[in-house]
Amino acid sequence: MEIKTAEFITSMADYGNFRGKGLPQIAVAGKSNVGKSTMINSLCRQNKLARTSATPGKTRLLNVFLLNGSFHLIDLPGYGFAKVDKKEKERWGVMMQNYFEQAEELEHVLCLVDIRHEPTQDDIQMNRFLREMGIPFTVIATKADKISRGARSKQLAPICRALLVQPWEIICYSGEDGTGRPELLHKIEEILATGIER
Repeated sequence: MEIKTAEFITSMADYGNFRGKGLPQIAVAGKSNVGKSTMINSLCRQNKLARTSATPGKTRLLNVFLLNGSFHLIDLPGYGFAKVDKKEKERWGVMMQNYFEQAEELEHVLCLVDIRHEPTQDDIQMNRFLREMGIPFTVIATKADKISRGARSKQLAPICRALLVQPWEIICYSGEDGTGRPELLHKIEEILATGIER
């Protein structure tokens, strides 16, 4: 699979109607500053499709992108940013909960974690939530260019333990050098094919 077209559709504070709604959806989840926007841009080969920021907590809305005119990528608000007040964190939590409960078109969630760090309590909570909801997911270990190839398997061990996944189920990804891009495109192709079969 290759991404031939990608366009930003809308940002929403609450999940509702938008252009093309009804097509399959793949959501992107992860803590603030884990590299969601960078991954989306590199996946689609468009530098400014998703806005990146050096300031964590930039994505505070559900951002909807249409890829290949055939499915939506939903960029969820980054969680676990310490400088946000409790009320704002609760609002994000409600927004995410509503999305997961209402998005009937959701096929899969890409759960991003930084390969250099052990998953946070928020990552573990998200993982548990998806399992309880029965929502399929794939763990994407971002910023893979920051460590050597040889060090990757060592770094994946605590991620596997915390999120109850196997090393071969994780896609190591880098928006900088393209590591993992073919594997992620293949995974998306599989997800969409499975959705069509259902």
